[in-house]
Amino acid sequence: MQYKFKEPVLGRSNIEKYQCTIEWRNGRFIADEPPASGGKDTGPDPHTLLLSSVVSCTLITLRMYIDRKGWDIPNIAVNGNLYADAKDGKTITVIDRDILFLSPIDDERKLRLQEIASRCPISKILENESRVRTFVFRDGETEKKIKYGNEEITVVWKPEFCQHSTRCFTQLPDVFNPKVRKWVNVNGASPEKIIEQVKKCPSGALTFFLNKDSNESE
Repeated sequence: MQYKFKEPVLGRSNIEKYQCTIEWRNGRFIADEPPASGGKDTGPDPHTLLLSSVVSCTLITLRMYIDRKGWDIPNIAVNGNLYADAKDGKTITVIDRDILFLSPIDDERKLRLQEIASRCPISKILENESRVRTFVFRDGETEKKIKYGNEEITVVWKPEFCQHSTRCFTQLPDVFNPKVRKWVNVNGASPEKIIEQVKKCPSGALTFFLNKDSNESE
């Protein structure tokens, strides 16, 4: 398992009601709710952000294809909206995407670009099977702690805290291998790499301490 981004998108709640600060790799922006929902509309709401992903991904995908073909189509716009449809006891969210050609273009190319739009990565994510996993970090004490160490570093595993994110053994398999009994091999990588990976544990099940400090780091 390899994440798309080296650094995750980070959101922080603000003192102002419903306002959130979203931090990404190159800056930050505000998300909020409209007044009808109790917010102040200081930034796009979550549904708008979702539609923005579809719209921007569509435009970028179309522009890449147009440039590759060398077509003279300088101006395109995309409208995005959504609604919920109840069918057979299930609620299905339908996203409508309208492509607007602001420059003259023949119908054959329009239909081709309509097909290309459906291939944008965000469309594929939404149309394929997706899951949202939620983790919470715990830093309390547990009855059971298992320690794996060498002369430099000790990794501490709290089985009761483990939420099975799989980040450890998919991202650093030379150290973490759940298929063997002693599943943490602290000699499989440098202390620096082990520390970097342990800090990615979202549940607090894995912690470490450097033996020279003789003090566990949470």
